[in-house]
Amino acid sequence: MASTREIVFSVLLFGAMLSSCVPDSVRDAQHVVAKADSLWREGKMYGVDGGDSATLAQAYHTLSSSIILPSLQGGDGGRLLSCYHYGRLLRAKDNPVEAMQVFIDATHTRTRDYHILGRVYSNMGDICHLAGDFPLSYDMFERSADMFLKNGDTLNYYYALNDMAFELAEQGRKEETLKLVDSISSMCSDKEISPFITLTIAALYNNLYLYDSVLVVTRTASLGDHQHTASEYALKANALWKTNNKDSALTYAKFVMNLPNASKQDKYNMMFIIINGDSTLTNDEVIRLSGERSDIEFEILNPLHHKLTIAVELLKQDLNRKTDFQWLYAIIITTTIIGLIIGLYVRRKHRQHRLLSQQVDDLQNMNDAEIQRQEQIRHEHTEYTTSLALRIEKYCTILSQAEDFPNNIHWKDFDAMSKLINDNLGMLVIKLQSIYHLSEKEIRLCILVLIEDPSGTRLADLLCYAKSGIRNLKNRTASKLGTNSVELRNFLINLAIN
Repeated sequence: MASTREIVFSVLLFGAMLSSCVPDSVRDAQHVVAKADSLWREGKMYGVDGGDSATLAQAYHTLSSSIILPSLQGGDGGRLLSCYHYGRLLRAKDNPVEAMQVFIDATHTRTRDYHILGRVYSNMGDICHLAGDFPLSYDMFERSADMFLKNGDTLNYYYALNDMAFELAEQGRKEETLKLVDSISSMCSDKEISPFITLTIAALYNNLYLYDSVLVVTRTASLGDHQHTASEYALKANALWKTNNKDSALTYAKFVMNLPNASKQDKYNMMFIIINGDSTLTNDEVIRLSGERSDIEFEILNPLHHKLTIAVELLKQDLNRKTDFQWLYAIIITTTIIGLIIGLYVRRKHRQHRLLSQQVDDLQNMNDAEIQRQEQIRHEHTEYTTSLALRIEKYCTILSQAEDFPNNIHWKDFDAMSKLINDNLGMLVIKLQSIYHLSEKEIRLCILVLIEDPSGTRLADLLCYAKSGIRNLKNRTASKLGTNSVELRNFLINLAIN
């Protein structure tokens, strides 16, 4: 059996041999990582505000695959930092799957840089949150908080605790959320965290449908006060809308749309309020905004959510994977063949990388197929609704231009007329009765507006109303349907289609 001195000498000699094989590529990679770290401390990102993303990717792969002993490189030789900065860049480029793979790699570096590890786990928590897996997101933020606490970074520790509280709020766990928030407020005196605590409490009440409480919590979020986040303004707009303060909701919704840091999800939600709450919009503007909202959903949010789901699955696979420590015992038993053990370890790590890469490729192929399927469904749905709308328009024209109109629609026999309309116009009368509880007079008005969209005089004659009374009836009926008299016919066509 070799002596301890011989073992140490063998390890150092073997490490020196490995270090002499690839010193230039490793040093170049470390230099790129140092530059990325310098930009990050200035509030910038390597690959976006300076440097080349391909260079950072190469640095990450070089340091990840390097077999130089960490002790010869100083800590982990920059591998953790390369994972962190490259993972952030991948997230910024909407590639959460590869970003998660890189962050997972960071957690395997066996480093004591707890500050960066805390940020790594925080990024993993963000990805899980965006994917809607709030319990797993809570677990990642809890790990992040532990890392910051080990590093003595109390401020980031409290931010991580608030992130944990936010995930509890998303699950509607009221008592646990408020208890954790109260703990943060009592321990942390830094005022910069206050808007984030407010957002957590507002999100809790929003998920519990306590919209009046949301307004109480966000009462200080006045327009133009940039201490508050875009999401807080969005929650306030939603609460105002739900409590029927539609004018104020519209004001806040428009404000959120103009915020540069508002997320695509917040803008998507605010577009609903603007489309349905802004009576000054023309028909063309409503169509344009609806199209933009649909594009955000199908072209950005749905594909991104699918990628996020794949990223979370990668994390779950890693968490469930049992680490094999048998090679550690082999090192103890077979210290005389240390070089062989290191070679086996490196080969094992490469095999793991290949397996993980194959899993990513398989999941990415699934993602591409799903995106293509969603696009096909959207295209078919658009063609179907367009065709159905044209058919309805054509049928209405035939009815209105007939010589015996309105007798051809059984105007004097409401039941017969209802059957005709239901059979040919998408069960419209049944929908108006069962969903919106319209009276016979209001339903007759809707039928005339849909078939002919006649003048006020024509409507007055057919409905036995004064012309001024017809205007009031039309406005009242449109209000019951949640629209206005200008958009009433478009609303009825959509109702008949859907």
